[in-house]
Amino acid sequence: MSVDAPAQTLTVALVGNPNTGKSTLFNGLSGIRQKTGNYPGVTVEKKHGTFNHHRQKVNLIDLPGTYSLAPRSPDEMVTVDVLLGRQANEIKPNAVLVIVDASNLERNLYIVSQVKELGLPTIVALNMGDIAADRGITVDAAKLQERLGLPVVVTQANRRGGLEQLRETIISLLEKPATAADSPFPAEFREKVDQLHAQLGKVSPDTPRYLAERLLLDTTGYLEKEMLGGGQDLHNWIVEARQSLAQHGQPIPAIEAISRYKWVQQVLEGVVTREANRRVTLSDRIDKVLTNRIAGTVFFVVIMTLMFQAVFSDLVAGNLMDGIEWIFEQVAGVVDANLADGALKSLLIDGVIAGVGGVLVFLPQICILFFFIAILEDCGYLARAAYLMDRLFSKIGLSGKSFIPLLSSFACAIPGIMAARVIENRRDRLITILVAPLMSCSARMPVYILLTAAFIPDESYLFGLISLQTLVMLSMYILGILAAVGVAFTLRKTILPGETPPFVMELPSYKFPSISGVLSVMVEKAWAFVRRAGTLIFAMTVIVWALSYFPRDEKAAVAPFADEVVQLNADLETANEKEAIAIEERLSEIQNEVDGELLRHSFLGMAGHWIEPAVRPLGWDWRIGSAAIASFPAREVIISTMGVLYNLGGDEDEESQPLRETIKSAKWADTEENVFNIPVALSIMVFFALCAQCAATLAVIKRETNSWRWPIFTFVYMTVLAYVGALVTYQVSALFLLN
Repeated sequence: MSVDAPAQTLTVALVGNPNTGKSTLFNGLSGIRQKTGNYPGVTVEKKHGTFNHHRQKVNLIDLPGTYSLAPRSPDEMVTVDVLLGRQANEIKPNAVLVIVDASNLERNLYIVSQVKELGLPTIVALNMGDIAADRGITVDAAKLQERLGLPVVVTQANRRGGLEQLRETIISLLEKPATAADSPFPAEFREKVDQLHAQLGKVSPDTPRYLAERLLLDTTGYLEKEMLGGGQDLHNWIVEARQSLAQHGQPIPAIEAISRYKWVQQVLEGVVTREANRRVTLSDRIDKVLTNRIAGTVFFVVIMTLMFQAVFSDLVAGNLMDGIEWIFEQVAGVVDANLADGALKSLLIDGVIAGVGGVLVFLPQICILFFFIAILEDCGYLARAAYLMDRLFSKIGLSGKSFIPLLSSFACAIPGIMAARVIENRRDRLITILVAPLMSCSARMPVYILLTAAFIPDESYLFGLISLQTLVMLSMYILGILAAVGVAFTLRKTILPGETPPFVMELPSYKFPSISGVLSVMVEKAWAFVRRAGTLIFAMTVIVWALSYFPRDEKAAVAPFADEVVQLNADLETANEKEAIAIEERLSEIQNEVDGELLRHSFLGMAGHWIEPAVRPLGWDWRIGSAAIASFPAREVIISTMGVLYNLGGDEDEESQPLRETIKSAKWADTEENVFNIPVALSIMVFFALCAQCAATLAVIKRETNSWRWPIFTFVYMTVLAYVGALVTYQVSALFLLN
């Protein structure tokens, strides 16, 4: 096969084992000209990039890292389909660039042997030669090229080494024919594959021979179900063919490993030389400490502490968040000063600006978190952290690879759910996604701070070292973790059953992270957060604004204060400075009372009254119910909603002393009984620790699972869990604290 005319755009797919520097090489080749997305129908992330060389444009497709082209899951199926030109909305590649780790060629050439069978022009990038040299391994690249019959280019992706020659070689493919397929399998097996290919051709003439081969090899049944939908006749033929091969000493699937590794051994004979005594590398020495159960755990705790300190500290994240809030306050101020009162003004300030600001205010924490994660991953530590956590996570049926997604969720569940893509096992990934929202994210903090400061006694124990308020706050975090453990265990035993897969993760060599790569990941994740979460949370904020604004009988709300407002405005014209301040304060109080009255009679207020019988067992009145409904787009909205409902205005935050005092003195209608007390405060905190009050999170779950089933399931199970948790908390604590 040869590549088409030079005038056309060349498309090259990048494949390779994990931790071979494939993505770094992709970033180096494409620079900033790249974009990320998902393949429609599956959660596999695709990266596209381009580069121009000698006026030839080349499109690059960075496929997920994989150890082989044996499709046994949707993720692996996508890689094979892209290479075979069977993936919808994806151009069939003109060529394949396989990135291999020079220090581990025995394993890396396995996928090369599979790519060769696809019949596409192929280049091999021999990467990480510095690590091979550090281990006393020498690779004869020229001899390797001769043995493979493919162009081999030596690269050092993290230092941009060899990229120019690689671009040159890719372009040169335009002038060369493709390498003929070279199957390492014995003749009997190839004959069976030919027969199966002929049978498949009767049903689907375009079926590639490679898929017929995979169909015969895949004993899991996944590919058979994907391709044939369970056809019984062909299934029987495949079973008989496997039995026949086994009787001739070629059992499936061992035949593939035997054949391909035999081929790899032949290729590498005389190509790779090793020093007689294996060197103890720097990575080996570091690993003795970092993978040690005690020393490694201590180091892990220190690293995590530093990371969280950076994410939550005022020094960087806090100041940046304040800056973003200040910018949106200024924008709201400009709109307020230049538009007449009315629906449009309210929509822009309370809907649009509040919605966009509510999303972007978390951007600094997202960026810092992914900056740290990218560094830890690029330098090789993340694999060690997953290794250390595996023992703990395996107790609940997950692997250590779930650690980082769940860790990320403490800042925000959205990046945590997105980070679950590193988990190859689909069931593990799904369970991790479903429990990630239970981690107490930063949006829950305002609720905890307000209620803890208002209702939990300011007492300390152990000579003042342990504060009761701190213990209550900490218990909310622990509650989320315990709930996640219970839910993960239950899911594993019920709707997502299956054995916990053995934890297999390669520990890559330590290396200095690529700053451009780290920044690229950070920008990419931040933009994904803004784009995916921002659009939906913004839309939901506007919907909730409409529910809280309409129907609007402003005259009825203003009427009780009309005469007083007229008198105050008249007095204001002749008042001195001190009197003017007092008059303006009273006018502000009146406006807050009017806003509260309007909200109480809005659709949202009606909904609060409607659900009151359901929330009454939690100790809540209709106003708390209304605030809970209003906080569906984002949990922190409950604070400003309570501010309006209690006639303090929507600018109140968790530090507001007036809001704390007001909710402490709030009464049930027509009684002198306080609405809020310690059991009610605990009930609200437990509800918000367990509930799914975050539309953006649900939207990202839908995006990552490509189904509405799982976000609906998450919302239902978390809401039920939150309700039951709040109910038990209120009823039990009321027994001890109110009697």
